[in-house]
Amino acid sequence: MKKQFYLAIGVFCAGSFALAQEPESTDRTAAAQSEATAPAAPAVNPATPAVGTPTAPAADKRAYGVLPNYRTAELGTIYAPITVGQKFTIARKDSLDWPSYMTASMFAGISQLNNSNPSFGQGLEGYAKRYGSSAIDQVVGNFLTEAILPSAFHQDPRYFRKGHGSTVSRIGYAISRSAISKSDNGKWGFNVSEFLGNGMVASLGNLYYKDDRGFSPTMQRMFSQILTDSLSQCLKEYWPDAKAYLQRRKARKEAAKTAAGM
Repeated sequence: MKKQFYLAIGVFCAGSFALAQEPESTDRTAAAQSEATAPAAPAVNPATPAVGTPTAPAADKRAYGVLPNYRTAELGTIYAPITVGQKFTIARKDSLDWPSYMTASMFAGISQLNNSNPSFGQGLEGYAKRYGSSAIDQVVGNFLTEAILPSAFHQDPRYFRKGHGSTVSRIGYAISRSAISKSDNGKWGFNVSEFLGNGMVASLGNLYYKDDRGFSPTMQRMFSQILTDSLSQCLKEYWPDAKAYLQRRKARKEAAKTAAGM
């Protein structure tokens, strides 16, 4: 079971949402004072690739410093489909970036503590087997849900961040994107790639999860991964808000230091 992992992610989500919702009144005075002398902001080109696409700047390639963020785009930008090659690039980066190894290690550690799949054993050998199976799940799952099936079904594997509205609406939107995705023609539809891809990976697990074979364990693995993807989307939805809060806090501290030195 991965209850501890989901609890940790839930706490992380709650913290991110709290940061995003913090009042900005303390920043307004400083912002008003600086507006008069600040240079005009450059116009934003809505056709500019959104953060997370293979052609976009890599400044936000990891949300919160650890969460791979290669497939996040902004909902408000003019939609442009990505190529098959770009879909495979996203899957490759999501699979080979160092946080993916950390995630596999975390899942393996939780499985070891709970003695899931006892036939793997304990000790270093048992952990290695759990780590290997978790890594296979991740890599195969990424390529199926982000590259192979989206290419076959002409779906866009990116998460299109809403970026506005109430907390409930944004969380609901983020979770719902596991069931709804854009097609290459820009229309929304059922996310075949997410469900079929994770179902295929869960079925593949019957080959090496000897203690958890059959329909029920397969469905559990499938929906556990879909839930993990949904939680990841919630974090990505609020990452720019959390980052803006951290930048404001840093600016306040720097302003306080400057004022104290005057």
